[in-house]
Amino acid sequence: MSTPQLRSGQVITTFGPGAMVDLPEDSIIVGGLDGWRYDPTDIPVIEEPRLVAKLKQLLEIETLTLRRPPASRDDPSNPGPMITVWSFPEWFIVQHAVYTKRGHRARRLINVQNLEKGKFRDVDRKTHKVVPVRFVRACRKGHVGDIDWKAFVHGEATTCLRDLWLEERGTSGDLSEVWVRCDCSAERPMNEAARIASGALGRCDGYQPWIGPRVRELCNEPNRLLIRSASNAYFPQLMSVISIGQQDGGSDLECAVASLWENFLCDVEAEDELEKLRKKPMVRDALAAFEDADVFLAIERRKAGVSLDDRPVKEVEFEALSEAKDEIGSDRPGGDFFARALKKETWTAPWTDCIERVVLVHRLKEVIAQLGFTRFEAAGPDIQGELALDVQRAPLAQDVSWLPALENRGEGIFIQFKATAVQTWLAKAEVQARGAALLQGFALWKAEREGSKRKFPGLPYYMLHTLSHLLMTAIALECGYPSSSIRERVYAADGRYGILIYTGSPDAEGTLGGLVETGRAIKDHLHKALELAALCSNDPVCACHEPNQHDPLLLHGAACHGCLLIPETSCEQQNDFLDRALVVPTVESDSSAFFGAVT
Repeated sequence: MSTPQLRSGQVITTFGPGAMVDLPEDSIIVGGLDGWRYDPTDIPVIEEPRLVAKLKQLLEIETLTLRRPPASRDDPSNPGPMITVWSFPEWFIVQHAVYTKRGHRARRLINVQNLEKGKFRDVDRKTHKVVPVRFVRACRKGHVGDIDWKAFVHGEATTCLRDLWLEERGTSGDLSEVWVRCDCSAERPMNEAARIASGALGRCDGYQPWIGPRVRELCNEPNRLLIRSASNAYFPQLMSVISIGQQDGGSDLECAVASLWENFLCDVEAEDELEKLRKKPMVRDALAAFEDADVFLAIERRKAGVSLDDRPVKEVEFEALSEAKDEIGSDRPGGDFFARALKKETWTAPWTDCIERVVLVHRLKEVIAQLGFTRFEAAGPDIQGELALDVQRAPLAQDVSWLPALENRGEGIFIQFKATAVQTWLAKAEVQARGAALLQGFALWKAEREGSKRKFPGLPYYMLHTLSHLLMTAIALECGYPSSSIRERVYAADGRYGILIYTGSPDAEGTLGGLVETGRAIKDHLHKALELAALCSNDPVCACHEPNQHDPLLLHGAACHGCLLIPETSCEQQNDFLDRALVVPTVESDSSAFFGAVT
């Protein structure tokens, strides 16, 4: 079976191995990497050493290659499937309804073995179309399979061979109104399948249909009810890095230290020694753009043998962005990464006092790789861009030697905030009180999700993440890119505070220059973003919201669809960890805001 053509990005972020996809006349599960076929004369390999090193550590393997998804063949005589897919599930609902004495609609549940050429033939010899059943069973390890419908209805192993029916006893579609009934009069509501404690779906048998029709591994997790098309049916586990030219030695600071290492810096034992060394012309010129504290930190890393591969993903990126040189009129963008700092006089305003620098990223390359997937709950990177080693992810193949990846090329705006301004704000009692309320909401959220590896990101992340959403909304109206194609990277750890708003695409869409031009007027867009945040169309309800027991928005403060939520493809935390009250004064609170009221 072959799938319709997809963009390469969709194969990694939406329809990767293990994803269930509805086709017009069938339902499939995308096959594992063992079934991805390439033209041997053109194997598209992506070089990104820093990302490869991280992935090898996560997967505990020694060799690894990143490849682009296979391209479709242009030869119409031999198109062939580039990515193998498997039919799933194997139970169907007959699209011919009968009505019970009570007026309930009932449709027959049938196994694929009882179909003739994809249709069901009734006792009157008439054929009827069928559709795949929308209910399957899965576990937290990603295994998925058909529900044992006979065992579910009868409550135990049974020899009953009579027909099964899916009966709708209401119009709301609620699981309590959907019943599975056997002609022997046994019946059971589907909402019992949704209760894990009931054990209605039994234990998982480790079935991995995306790898092969008979592939299983040991597992004894309790099965959970899963609706194939639900948003929690598939979460690709992705890791991405911004290329910073590490093949040339890393950031500007790392390169400068490397160039001076043998003759000047290898014997430096204290930061104050750098003042004397700067009197030498070669050292003075090479280190002119860097503070002594940053230089000494780079020296310590080099002595300790800490490479770019060992450091957190976002730490390396922040360093490269924060070291960008000032704009020069004759300087022309080149390479995969080119960033220049905007002159301070162009963005200085009363509401930008907390900003250290603004950097226009004329060119960047983002490399994204998928290393597994989860179901029921996403397991994304932490605020440093790192993935947890102990996350239970479903594998993409039986033996992984390569991973699917793609390169996005684009542009962006980086805003670095003064660490002293953030620390002063954090010290306020009102801010700490707001943080305690948000932390309590996170604790309640985690208590409802046993086994979750997520950690509380901290108030700086909450504030910067919220500001990032506000800026993306304000910028999207002017930069020429749709809001769904603008993305964020938030830096909020170890005294490094910043926001990168960027766009990228495998084609030319990500390099049109719209974001860079918008960045030249960043003070105006920031002012507009702060104005938008002050009042939400859902106020005062939105502004007064605080996470509490039985609240569906436990990871939000003052945040809703009217003010902060954006397309999930743009957000690095699935629209979680947001609170307007930490950014600007609201109708409910003005004491915990990082920015004052704008006029």
